[in-house]
Amino acid sequence: MKTFLPKPEQIDRKWWVVDADGKVLGHLAVRIADVLRGKHKPTFATHLDCGDFVVVVNAEKVKLTGRKEKQKLYKDWSTYMGGLKVQRAEEVRAKRPERIVQEAVWGMMPKGRLGRAQYRKLKVYKGATHPHEAQQAEPLPL
Repeated sequence: MKTFLPKPEQIDRKWWVVDADGKVLGHLAVRIADVLRGKHKPTFATHLDCGDFVVVVNAEKVKLTGRKEKQKLYKDWSTYMGGLKVQRAEEVRAKRPERIVQEAVWGMMPKGRLGRAQYRKLKVYKGATHPHEAQQAEPLPL
């Protein structure tokens, strides 16, 4: 039996919308990463970008379990000596809540050229609205 390999013109990309309100961050990030990679499709191939687009709304209402709100750290480094900036999750949520979801999903994506291409199909917004209404995104079953 031959292995099925989809050609680029055979890959069907859909748009999904996810409401992060009250969802646990880790569970949400795993599901989003799988859809971005295309692992939910029967035509999945590890070396091809078969995934769909995902729009996440209400990113500021995502739930962190345990004491992660106070203990989880987000680091930025400017590549200069002494250029490390560290923020707790509660500070990141106040300034840029999209980053919480983005970094959780990025941690579950493959690192490399293909993973970056798949990750670019993720759109995260802190409010309940998004500018992708024309794509007629369907709600993603979690």
